[in-house]
Amino acid sequence: MTISTNARVAPIRPATPNDLPAIEQLLTESGLPVDGVAEIVRASTGEFLVAESVGDGQLVGVAGLEICCDDALLRSVAVRPEWRSHGVGRDLVHEIVDHAESRGFPALYLLTMTAERYFPRFGFSRIERAAAPKGIAESKEFTSMCPSSAAVMVKSLA
Repeated sequence: MTISTNARVAPIRPATPNDLPAIEQLLTESGLPVDGVAEIVRASTGEFLVAESVGDGQLVGVAGLEICCDDALLRSVAVRPEWRSHGVGRDLVHEIVDHAESRGFPALYLLTMTAERYFPRFGFSRIERAAAPKGIAESKEFTSMCPSSAAVMVKSLA
């Protein structure tokens, strides 16, 4: 996994269990679910990334990858309001996509209520809920955490 160190934005690194309170706070403040986040972060397998500000080390962004059987779900992309439009979200999404690709997943899925217009720039396109593979369709995010009105999107990976 290549970790971003672009001086224009906050450096990105894999999350550690010590980051969990700040991750959960940012997700809650962003209106995103925290269910399942602790288990993924505690596994320490690089599935959650954080961006932190240079100097004070404050967590300013997060993105996660949830493994659902043979498929992967992009989740929990959030950036502090004062850090938006600085490339933090873009860098986090690129890193997670690269990570999913390096793990050999054929595609990366996501559900969103508010960012359907944001993700096409990364190659995601909307699909019908019924087209989601079994692993994604049976995930907690799909079945209970996101409403049925959430957009389902997919990006094919090489």
